[in-house]
Amino acid sequence: MAVSTGQGEDEVMSTINITPFTDVLLVLLIIFIILASVTKEPKMPDAKNTQKVKESQIVVIIDDKNKIQIGSNQVDIHDASAAFKDLASNTNHVYNSVIIKADPKANYGIVLQVMDAAKNENLTNFGLANHIEGQKTPS
Repeated sequence: MAVSTGQGEDEVMSTINITPFTDVLLVLLIIFIILASVTKEPKMPDAKNTQKVKESQIVVIIDDKNKIQIGSNQVDIHDASAAFKDLASNTNHVYNSVIIKADPKANYGIVLQVMDAAKNENLTNFGLANHIEGQKTPS
């Protein structure tokens, strides 16, 4: 917006032209949008244990279809608490740890429900099994 006093051509106009600034911002915005769509989520690193997990008689396997195997029995999530109770009583409550081996595609909520069922039976120590370095991964 120009202000004129009507005194002639010797006066300097004091206006700001923001068109070049807006052009630069729009170009930067387009560059960031393109970069954001091209970048991929980084791969999660493999876990490496320096200490061996203590032995446990209670092993839980959760596959990619959310099927739960506690010990050697295939159970439903609603029967998990009873399965933990049976295993704890069969081992005379010697073990209070549970090793959970869950497929990466398994539902996280199922893993939490299994842990909750184990906690209800005073199995409070949990270990999460991971791939051991040097072993072949199942395909």
